[in-house]
Amino acid sequence: MNLFVTGGTGFFGKALLRYWQKNKPQFKKIYLLSRSPETFLEYYSDLVKGLPIEFVKGDILNLSEVNIDQDFDFVLHAATDSTIGPTMDKLDIYQQITHGSEEVLKFATSHNCQKFVLTSSGGVYGIQPSSLAKISEDYLGMPDSLNPNSAYGIGKRSAEHITALYAKKYNFDFVVARCFAFVGEDLPLDAHFAIGNFLNSAINGQDIIINGDGSPLRSYMYQEDLARVLTNLMLNDYKYNVFNVGSDYAISIKDLAYLVKKLIPGSGTVKIMSKNDGNKKNIYVPSIKRLMEVFPSENFLSLENAILESFHQLEKH
Repeated sequence: MNLFVTGGTGFFGKALLRYWQKNKPQFKKIYLLSRSPETFLEYYSDLVKGLPIEFVKGDILNLSEVNIDQDFDFVLHAATDSTIGPTMDKLDIYQQITHGSEEVLKFATSHNCQKFVLTSSGGVYGIQPSSLAKISEDYLGMPDSLNPNSAYGIGKRSAEHITALYAKKYNFDFVVARCFAFVGEDLPLDAHFAIGNFLNSAINGQDIIINGDGSPLRSYMYQEDLARVLTNLMLNDYKYNVFNVGSDYAISIKDLAYLVKKLIPGSGTVKIMSKNDGNKKNIYVPSIKRLMEVFPSENFLSLENAILESFHQLEKH
């Protein structure tokens, strides 16, 4: 079995590589697209040891320039600059997601792809109603199409749609993983991810700063569980084409900060910079009922253990 992966050097990619090292899926060859394989190997060469990896230098926006004389059983499209997304121009975000996804789909069909896996986002649902504790795959809400800040969510929704169109026209299987929030040793600690920032502050004995009032509700899946889910959704056939991927254990940002402080020795004080203004709660928590139908016997790591495991792994670095 041959696999082509985009986003293989980002957070998702690193999580997958670590998981594949431990579990050795039976891929004959894994083609890993990267704009700079040399840079990745300079810092993360240990992640590819023992794996049948072949780096492919290129960009998802210019895949017509990539020449590989090989068909792919699977294509896993996980490339989106979510880390630097908030600093990108909104039009660039939308075009990167939509044009990039179509380029990958064209590339996949030209290499006789049998199954296409798209990592999408819970952002496709738009603002989660405060009355909805957990959002399911059947929820038909969507981001405000006239709000430029919706570029990421609408881009991902468009990527899902064009994936379905290509799959129907070219007769290949596909699955969409609507991913939520995650924690793990490969999560950037200096970006816009609250739990990454909290871990960074705690590890360095600094105060844990909450820039808002701490009321938003989030949930976090450990990166190894994410990798296990994506791998299984790729290698197995299920009755659904779309799955929420994440944890359904909701926790406020405030409680998350105090949990990190409790679990990591030497953490500083939790400081909340804003008072609660009484507005409706900001919620971003999935229903994973459908996912648990696929993994009925799996026990995903609890949030406490995920934080501890992330901390212990980061200590080794």
